[in-house]
Amino acid sequence: MASVPFIIAGLGEALYDVFPDHQVLGGAPLNMAVHAHQLGQPLGGTATVISRIGQDVLGRQIIAELAARGMSRQYLQTDPDRSTGTVAVTVDADGQPTYNIVRDVAWDMIQFDPDLEYLAQNCHAVTFGTLAQRVAQSRNTIYRFLDATRRAIRLFDVNLRQDYYDNRIIRRSCELADAIKLNEEELPVVMRELGLSRITAGSDDVNGMCQALIDEFELRFVAYTRGEHGTVLYRPGERYEDAAVSYPPVDRADAVGAGDVCTAALLIGAIKNWPPEKTVNTANHLGAYVASQPGGTPTLPDELVDMANG
Repeated sequence: MASVPFIIAGLGEALYDVFPDHQVLGGAPLNMAVHAHQLGQPLGGTATVISRIGQDVLGRQIIAELAARGMSRQYLQTDPDRSTGTVAVTVDADGQPTYNIVRDVAWDMIQFDPDLEYLAQNCHAVTFGTLAQRVAQSRNTIYRFLDATRRAIRLFDVNLRQDYYDNRIIRRSCELADAIKLNEEELPVVMRELGLSRITAGSDDVNGMCQALIDEFELRFVAYTRGEHGTVLYRPGERYEDAAVSYPPVDRADAVGAGDVCTAALLIGAIKNWPPEKTVNTANHLGAYVASQPGGTPTLPDELVDMANG
């Protein structure tokens, strides 16, 4: 039986992560789309990036890199006045990144246009975060896109960065989402910003907090990521966990993008109605592999792509 085509969109920042000695393609929505495109192609799916870049060298590099991966650039807008976004990344001894994000760049000015309206009405899943909402222009475009969706699974990948969020952004994003992904550091912050800490009596009960989010916003699922310990998937009244995995790290390995490939697995799993056990297992393997590599968008090995398609 032929695979049913599907489209996954990454909505938000497209940029370059600039390390002390090299730079790599980055931005959580872009990272997710790159991985979802590679994973989804054997299943009849594609993924695309919705963002805005400058008329500069880095912007042209983003176009070239997406083209080399066989991805559409149709929804990658060009800004005549602002530069392509960059982030200065430093990595600690454990491979965990810290980000310094440049302000007033092209992806702060994403425009809602007929092309985006058409994509919103026809895509099957979209992910968005808080960072691209730091400026009203892109924030309003994100909300209009989400409002225009018809059948898409809307995943709020929280990704708290610096001070580029507040309780209004977090609450509105949760209200517009069908699913939420967040990590160990973000969960208590989100609960506090939403005023939901009282529900779990201020405890550190992760299960209770994740189920409270599901109940409060009528979510399909919450994915709770724990770095090297893997992902826990919560659905209404249900919890799924699998053994953590690891891959031997190569030189200059970092954890950038590990959560984004997890997002790709979550969305494809939701679209294809995978059993939750398969979704968690696939997310764990993919996240561990990307964490063993430098940068957020390494090419995934065939055996991992086959695992997702098996």
